[in-house]
Amino acid sequence: MAWKETATSNHGGFLGFIVHTVIRFFQFVLGLTVIGLYGADLNAARIAHVYVDGKLVYAVVVGTLAAVTALVFMVPFVKTYKAFPWDIVMFFLWIVVFGIFGNMYIKKNAEGDSEITRMKNAVWVDLANMLLWLISSAFGLFMFFKNRGHKSLHTGRAQV
Repeated sequence: MAWKETATSNHGGFLGFIVHTVIRFFQFVLGLTVIGLYGADLNAARIAHVYVDGKLVYAVVVGTLAAVTALVFMVPFVKTYKAFPWDIVMFFLWIVVFGIFGNMYIKKNAEGDSEITRMKNAVWVDLANMLLWLISSAFGLFMFFKNRGHKSLHTGRAQV
């Protein structure tokens, strides 16, 4: 069971490993969901040969970055807590996506329009993504300082 000790020591024990894996799994799934929700509009614009809104492209790019990052960080033997700054960057990218589309669609009245309803649902998926990346960045920051082993921050050689 050497793999279990190696995998779980990077994430705060077995419970931390399970929580980490579940969060990363949901980040992956919701990233793919965002790609599908906003990608449908990109595909419709492509088929109609009309202008593609940059906001949609940005949301799909962020969704792709999130899905790929979550998939890579889901590997149990990788010390992902050292990459917590990337989690923070992803959190801010999701803040922007939520802000853009929340401002556009939260106050709109759908009145039976399925496109508006779909986009309103996409906004809540964006919010869920944002919160998941906040949780994973906070967890990574906590684990980074916990696993530093009381060594100096810059060189890691001196005992603190």
